[in-house]
Amino acid sequence: MLTIDFDRLGLEPGDRAIDVGAGAGRHSFEMYRRGADVIAFDQDADELANVLELFGAMKEAGEVPEGASADIKEGDALALPFGDGEFDRVIASEILEHVPADIQAIDELVRVLRPGGTMSVTVPRWFPEVVCWKLSEDYHNTPGGHIRIYSDKELIGKLKNAGMELEGVDYAHGLHSPYWWLKCAVGVENDDNPLVKAYHQVLVWDIMKTRGYSTVTRLVEKALNPIMGKSLVLYLRKPDA
Repeated sequence: MLTIDFDRLGLEPGDRAIDVGAGAGRHSFEMYRRGADVIAFDQDADELANVLELFGAMKEAGEVPEGASADIKEGDALALPFGDGEFDRVIASEILEHVPADIQAIDELVRVLRPGGTMSVTVPRWFPEVVCWKLSEDYHNTPGGHIRIYSDKELIGKLKNAGMELEGVDYAHGLHSPYWWLKCAVGVENDDNPLVKAYHQVLVWDIMKTRGYSTVTRLVEKALNPIMGKSLVLYLRKPDA
């Protein structure tokens, strides 16, 4: 389930790209599949080990273009262990809402991006997130959980202040907002609730069985995204030197 549109990001084969806060690697895998030289960056060593294993499986299965490379790097997003302007594309999907020093993290994302390079940043969208917080303390009040809710204006302002130019705004995963509202209403750990189980089965079917290409669900989500898309997605460019 991709949040970022890599065509809008401008990703091309041979680009050097970093996925900051890669987690289980969903965006890293797609960039590798498109022929980029990818670094999956995260502070979770166990997650990264799984990502590295899947990178190898993709290569063995012939799923990546000749010449593409992929690797992992463990570290802290507040001090990225890379040189200035080292990457053509930088993405940070659903991480800034977890980081107390978000401005410092943004400065690091901008620093490692080359002049003229592009970046995509995604966070939970204000309206769906507010509903979740109102319905359940447990949704966000957990170790490593969400510590802030961004408005579009706030996040765009912080990125512009760091020197980035905004190129596009989008919203994604409109089908997922009602699922999380339901979970928050019945208890975020109550996965046995019949309604939660039924909705989850629909989401799994859409992601796994149709690989997100079901015409019906795509049309429904396209209609829902502007109203209650779960994620805010920003596309930005670093000005040329």
